[in-house]
Amino acid sequence: MRPSDQTTKRPTWIACPKPRPQARIRLFCFPYSGAGASIFYPWLDRFPEAIEVCPIQLPGRESRLAEPLFTQLKPLVRAAAQALLPYLDKPFAFFGHSLGALVGFELARYLRREHGLIPVHLFVSGHNAPQLPDRDPPIHALPEPEFLEKLRRLNGTPEEVLQHAELRALLLPILRADFQVAETYVYEPDEPLDCPISAFGGIQDEHLSREGLEAWREQTRADFSLHMLPGDHFYLNTHRRLLLPTIARKLISL
Repeated sequence: MRPSDQTTKRPTWIACPKPRPQARIRLFCFPYSGAGASIFYPWLDRFPEAIEVCPIQLPGRESRLAEPLFTQLKPLVRAAAQALLPYLDKPFAFFGHSLGALVGFELARYLRREHGLIPVHLFVSGHNAPQLPDRDPPIHALPEPEFLEKLRRLNGTPEEVLQHAELRALLLPILRADFQVAETYVYEPDEPLDCPISAFGGIQDEHLSREGLEAWREQTRADFSLHMLPGDHFYLNTHRRLLLPTIARKLISL
């Protein structure tokens, strides 16, 4: 990350508290619904010096709380591409979990189509392949009691947050907007990507299948790998010691 980016006080898309200007590869990390860049802060010291971890801060949360939330994927991808372009001057990779996987995938396709750029590797996690129909009914517009019950089943939001009125009022609009982004997404067929894709999932994740992850293979002309790790949908927070070395090895070998 450029030194000038660390001195500005203006909230930006890239939250990189520990820049590595000499790194060979930038790894841009896209969070899951409701989350901000801080979920990737524990990753910062877990990668070799050759890899600069660049968490993505989407509008409407954490340091960008005052900014409007996106509710559609295409405008989100266009805005993200515009923000990231100055930082794609060296090899780069994308990691995204759940909603973040969808954002990373569509951003890779957008950059290829509009700018002739392609990541050296696409890591997708916790999301079935985009060409598969979503069989779960949409939840983003449910009344609050039903919406809260769905969130409890997903097991990604602490119960103490859901029980706290002020925190709930802060978080629910973010979650509704993020779910709307995912639930209104319409896959458009296109040529497979020319970069390798690695798909990851939690073995105990009830919201996706091994077959759904395996179907990501159709989205690349290059190598594909599937990794099933212990844990549920949020395995990436509980089993970093298994996930991060795998990502690092694939990037260092490039």
